[in-house]
Amino acid sequence: MKFEIEDVTVYFPYDHIYPEQYAYMLELKRALDAKGHSLLEMPTGTGKTIALLSLITSYSLSKPHSPLKLIYCTRTVHEMEKTLSELKLLHDYQFKHLGPRAGLLALGLSSRKNLCINPRVVTAENRDSVDAACRKLTASWVRALAAENPDVPTCEFLETYEKAGSAAVLPPGVYTLQDLRAFGKEKGWCPYFLARHMVQFANVVVYSYQYLLDPKVAGIISKEMQKESVVVFDEAHNIDNVCIEALSVSVRRQTLEGARRNLNRMRQEIDRFKATDASRLRAEYNRLVDGLAQRGNLPVSDTWLANPALPDDILKEAVPGNIRKAEHFLHVLRRLVQYLEGRLETENVEKEGPVNFVASINTHAGIDQKTLKFCYDRLHSLMMTLEITDTDEFLHIQTICDFATLVGTYACGFSIIIEPFDERMPHIPDPVLQLSCHDASLAIRPVFERFQSVVITSGTLSPIDLYPRLLNFNPVVSRSFTMSLTRDCICPMVLTRGSDQLPVSTKFDMRSDLGVVRNYGRLLLEMVSVVPDGIVCFFVSYSYMDGIVNSWNETGILKEIMQHKLVFIETQDVVETTLALDNYRKACDCGRGAVFFSVARGKVAEGIDFDRHYGRLVIMFGVPFQYTLSKILLARLEYLRDTFQIKEGDFLTFDALRQAAQCVGRVIRSKADYGMMIFADKRYSRHDKRSKLPGWILSHLRDAHLNLSTDMALHIAREFLRKMAQPYDKAGGSGKKTLLSQEDLEKMGERIVDEVLY
Repeated sequence: MKFEIEDVTVYFPYDHIYPEQYAYMLELKRALDAKGHSLLEMPTGTGKTIALLSLITSYSLSKPHSPLKLIYCTRTVHEMEKTLSELKLLHDYQFKHLGPRAGLLALGLSSRKNLCINPRVVTAENRDSVDAACRKLTASWVRALAAENPDVPTCEFLETYEKAGSAAVLPPGVYTLQDLRAFGKEKGWCPYFLARHMVQFANVVVYSYQYLLDPKVAGIISKEMQKESVVVFDEAHNIDNVCIEALSVSVRRQTLEGARRNLNRMRQEIDRFKATDASRLRAEYNRLVDGLAQRGNLPVSDTWLANPALPDDILKEAVPGNIRKAEHFLHVLRRLVQYLEGRLETENVEKEGPVNFVASINTHAGIDQKTLKFCYDRLHSLMMTLEITDTDEFLHIQTICDFATLVGTYACGFSIIIEPFDERMPHIPDPVLQLSCHDASLAIRPVFERFQSVVITSGTLSPIDLYPRLLNFNPVVSRSFTMSLTRDCICPMVLTRGSDQLPVSTKFDMRSDLGVVRNYGRLLLEMVSVVPDGIVCFFVSYSYMDGIVNSWNETGILKEIMQHKLVFIETQDVVETTLALDNYRKACDCGRGAVFFSVARGKVAEGIDFDRHYGRLVIMFGVPFQYTLSKILLARLEYLRDTFQIKEGDFLTFDALRQAAQCVGRVIRSKADYGMMIFADKRYSRHDKRSKLPGWILSHLRDAHLNLSTDMALHIAREFLRKMAQPYDKAGGSGKKTLLSQEDLEKMGERIVDEVLY
């Protein structure tokens, strides 16, 4: 359908639109007009992605003189592929209406592991090994050698791509990763380097968060992006954690041992070059004296990870004299590694700020702050000079230099925390030194400053007023939308006690209580006997899940559950979990029914959908708080309290409830779907906890469902399932319409917005 929103003609590839999609587009357009940032919470399963794509591409088409580029960030490759397939559909529809004028280039960009088509490279087991195998065939010095000696192996795909020169371009269209690989095979070009080159010319780029938020990657991939871009962070409820991880570094004993091996190998390489080609080392020294930035003129196949500090914080000056010579620099790194080894020998937990830590390095190892700042760039230059291609072997020394550069650059917003063992296993010595970032706004600030509009959107952004404080920005639009439904297809319940009226909770003092474990088991047993198809259970942690499943097994509850449905369990092993999920789906498909045990902060809670019969009920056992004794979490809470005046309790509750909402939201993936959500913990009945759930869940949570026991919940479940089995009118009856056609839109206009906003 085609409709107008103010001065923009929106091309929407479906015949009907939900009222909330229309309202979402309207708010999004206001943010684009104001050239500002926005926060939009839209319930899961209401077509958020297609609403975003169709409005932003239509907005760009309506302004042909100043077209906008769309940078769409997703968390997983699976989400990236889903977004691109929606875009394909939209592009075909626009092309049908507008012809060649609607031509656009859209592509997904991922790591070499997902794009490489060279059989010798892509077989390596992990991402770092694939990167290193690629560099062994594509580095400029390897190719220079191959020009003289044809026996030196190179990558034929890169060679063919380079030979094509300026003719090596992607024709307009929408390319998923699969399409890029197929196009590369057909032309004989390397899809990875082709995609990297085309990113700056594309109208729509879909890639992972890290490509914008992690300075090491963003410095290479995203530095060419123009200011007139709209950046969308989809499923962005955890964006603050992604920002923090991008600027945090952990150093363990293994890291330091690996770094020593790396330094010895570099020492041998330097000696070899001194004997055979001393002029290279001299040329590098002269270049560093002149202070030439070596990054600017590197061939694309040589670009390495960029500096871990943010672009504005990198010193634009010559490298300090004491590390210009290669062997001097190695001495500095050896002293740094020795100092860190000494710090890891501690018996107690230590915490200090970067300023004191840098002063201590200066006193004990004689390395000043400026030298630390340049460690990363100096290492990069040396690796180039020594022509090192197996970069996966040198990850340890890279980590040390990352650490040094960050600790030398930032004075506040960080802590250095040294723990001699993991608190959960105090008898196993496993010392770790962590530079942990507490301020999520640091990593995202360059994105807000650089791009015209940034859209942060997800199904769970409640309470929405906390995000601007955490990320330190002022959104021009900040809205939460409801879900317009013809029938109440969501049934949330808060279960506070078992059939024996004993309260249930995963509070630390209650979680191992046999009464609680038994009541949780009874709840699940009762539910498997009345709920058809799939049931998903989320526990607060792996250890709690293991304990409770063991108890159920000993008391025979698990055996009774398995008479009704098969049971599958998520583990920390990705392959095992994938297998369990496949079999869970098979059991649901063949009518046997199944129960899936999962963890609230595991992989399944984030990216896997349990739509239709794969999830008719989700039970959240307990409130998924973070491990509150973690030293890193405590340091972050202290920082949030002092800097942004966010209370510890508020942040912990907010964090636990966005996680719980994310888990239960897995069961509703479209409006034709239906499902029940049971929050099994007495703490959910408290207003301060409950009020932090997203509005689209709260609007269906009736007062009568706030304080249930197992038998009451069972009665409600039976009634709900009976009601859902009745036929219903998908477009909405005489009253509120939930599917709008083009005529409805023209008639109702702005009235729609008032109905779906809170």
